[in-house]
Amino acid sequence: MKVCIVGAGAIGGYMAVRIANAGHNVSVIARGPHLAAIKDRGMKLIEENDEFVAENLTATEFVGELGPMDVVLLALKAHQIVPIVNDMSVLLGPNTVIVTLQNGIPWWYFQNFAGDYANQVVETVDPGGLLFNSIDPNRLIGCIAYPATTISKPGVIQHIEGNRFPVGELSGMKTERVQMVSDLFAESGFKSRIIDDIRSEIWLKLWGNLTFNPISALTHSTLVDICQFPLTRQLAVAMMTEAQTVGERLGAHFRIPMEKRIAGAESVGKHKTSMLQDVEAGKPIEIESMLGAVIELAEVTGVQTPTLRAIYACVSLLDKTLSQEKIIIKGISKE
Repeated sequence: MKVCIVGAGAIGGYMAVRIANAGHNVSVIARGPHLAAIKDRGMKLIEENDEFVAENLTATEFVGELGPMDVVLLALKAHQIVPIVNDMSVLLGPNTVIVTLQNGIPWWYFQNFAGDYANQVVETVDPGGLLFNSIDPNRLIGCIAYPATTISKPGVIQHIEGNRFPVGELSGMKTERVQMVSDLFAESGFKSRIIDDIRSEIWLKLWGNLTFNPISALTHSTLVDICQFPLTRQLAVAMMTEAQTVGERLGAHFRIPMEKRIAGAESVGKHKTSMLQDVEAGKPIEIESMLGAVIELAEVTGVQTPTLRAIYACVSLLDKTLSQEKIIIKGISKE
């Protein structure tokens, strides 16, 4: 099977090595020293005491150098998709499916949506509806990436924990193509159950991301630190309570209790969230899809979110400061 991973960062690289070593024809889009290392030595994956190397990857910075694929894994962060959306057409054959792996509320949330807000654009993550209008929603399969991974150095992915990538059609139907994607992931060593309510699963992952990512970015603390410090644990509960109200107004179901979700984050241990890694690297912070979009949806549904708004204000200023001052904090593990 021909698979292209657009955005071979920590998650994309993890998937690339696994899928390539399962015998598939894998292409990756990367850049800079990471791309150079992949071209020179292949991509290495470190998992506990094991190491795997995929040496047969096609690696390039330019999407236009490739051709039609069977599956495209869109592993870029939300704000990185717009610049390459027009170039992606070269990857699309008649039956190509696009699997989206973004954290937070995706641009397609209200496409193929059975509810009062069908076909509404989420302006926070998709200003003007560019992605909404450029990518055929009937090609899309939603996926939630649960593993914790980092790029320990160019060309090397460190897997910390987790291997779940649940998938689902936007419509909730079980189709041959979503089964195909699930089977592809399963044979590559991932757990990939097919779910009939992908949006509720998005909220379950987002529930933690919109909470722990910004708190970690502001405090430079790991997941276990946030969960075990009483004041930040209380802050997490307040944020998650507001977010749950928004999600439920949109028809989402939270299948596990809040305390269990917090306990799950705590069990990951001394892991730096992706947002903290970006802060330490001086990169733009993935704020809008995780937090800004939830505030937008709160306005749409008439939910008051004072705690989310306060944290959003603080982390937005942090992002502005990082950008203007060109701050890079040394001693990091980049994603």
